Amino acid sequence: MYMAFKHMHLLLVALSVLFLFIRFGLRLKESPLLQRKFFKIAPHVIDTFLLLSAIGLMLIIQQYPFVNGWLTEKVIALLAYIALGFSALRGRTAAIRWLSFLGALGWLGLMVRVALSKQPLFLPF
Repeated sequence: MYMAFKHMHLLLVALSVLFLFIRFGLRLKESPLLQRKFFKIAPHVIDTFLLLSAIGLMLIIQQYPFVNGWLTEKVIALLAYIALGFSALRGRTAAIRWLSFLGALGWLGLMVRVALSKQPLFLPF
């Protein structure tokens, strides 16, 4: 069961990040494709299943945010990633969008590092 959830989670992470890259590129080009229903709905569906797979994994391994430091740090990094991803797609200027996009990728990198090591980088517990 663990491996199924893990592989599903990793696939959904890849799809979510891929959609961020695609939508960011389309936003930079001011492409009308961003107004298509697919690009408005698909990222939310993917992210919903990504969250559900994360919750499933959390329950399977019996480790929880605010109890286990590495998982707490992943949740904090996720919130920063979401905020910066939103700013990368909705920022008023190209400079804000680029800085937000790069910042989101930095937080994504932290989440990957923490997920692989199960050791928080910043939190003491």
